[in-house]
This record gives sequence, structure tokens and C-alpha cells, in this order.
Amino acid sequence: MTAAFDHVRQLLKQLPGLGLRSAERIALHLLAERPERLGPLLDALRSAASALRRCPRCGNLCEGELCAICADPRRDTRRLCVVERIPDLLALERAGAHDGRYHVLHGKLSPIQGVGPEHLNFAGLAERLDEEGVGEVILALSNDIEGEATCHYIRETFLTARPAVAASRIGFGIPSGGALTYADPATLKNAIDARRHWDTAGGAC
Repeated sequence: MTAAFDHVRQLLKQLPGLGLRSAERIALHLLAERPERLGPLLDALRSAASALRRCPRCGNLCEGELCAICADPRRDTRRLCVVERIPDLLALERAGAHDGRYHVLHGKLSPIQGVGPEHLNFAGLAERLDEEGVGEVILALSNDIEGEATCHYIRETFLTARPAVAASRIGFGIPSGGALTYADPATLKNAIDARRHWDTAGGAC
């Protein structure tokens, strides 16, 4: 293969969920098999890159002042679901598992990988808890060490001083090390419905 093709393949390989073979298939499809699809795809990517940004309130994608969920007056403002990434939010929305609002962290704490609180979207969370009438924070984070560490940080930093705000952690049906993005809708709905609540001491009830 040419150097130009290999460069495209290597860039595609860096995308989430794509290995070398998947990246190679996509590159071949766009450059050799169906090149007529390449132009519209590039135009759509350029348009989206200029039009989309992170919602300043929750971190979701938006085109206007706020994302569609934050701007929807029908959402239950009393329940705030904290997720790692936008694909987790989309998975919960597809499952119809949550009718409140969200807060997207864009990752989770991982000292080994050098990800600290300053790298995540914690800005504005305290303000939201105080000003939006939040009664419960649902921690919908991965069932792994980093996810648990992030839950602990949120409890200690934002919730301990706010005893009126209940805290809960999903887990039912999510395997150890599992991510929300890949769970099926029924599992996600069960995970939300069977969430575990913490007492004021910070332990799960």
C-alpha cells in the first residue's frame, strides 16, 4: 500500500473501537470502493466541527446556547445523572432509563494515566447542585476501580456538604469493569431502577 493510504489507515486506527483491520476496511471503502461517499462525509465533518460544541451547563454536544436536554423544560430537574462520556448519555437516552438531566465528566479519575480532577468536567457541578433544585445525584459511572474512585471524589467533594442531596450508584446488571455504552437498553433501565443509595456516612445502603 502507498504511504498516503497507510497514513489514513493509521489515523483511523486511533479512533475509538477501530482496530487495524477495521481502519483498513473503512479507508479502502472511502478511497477505492466508494470514493463518492468521501466528499459528503468530509463536508459533514467540517460542518459539525464548526457548529457543535460542549454544552456549557452539562458537557453534552449542542449547537445552540444549551443542549436539547438542558433546554427541555419537561426534564426532571430534581434528578441529575453523572456519566463519564457522551456515548453513555446517548445509551441511557436510547434506553429511556432517565428522564432527568445529565452532567458529562468526559472521563474518569485515573492517577496511573495522569487524569486528575482538573482534567474532568467538574466545573459548575456545585453550582448546579445549589441552583437547580437537585434532590438526587445518580452516579452512572463504570463498574471499575477508576469509576469507584470518581464516585468517591464526587461524594467527598460535592455531596458531603449537601446532605439534602441524595446520592445513588448504579450497578445492577453492569458487570465488573463494564461500561454503560455497551450495555443493552434493558440492562441500563434495570441499572437505573435498582440503583443503590448511600447513607450520610458515605456507605451504600
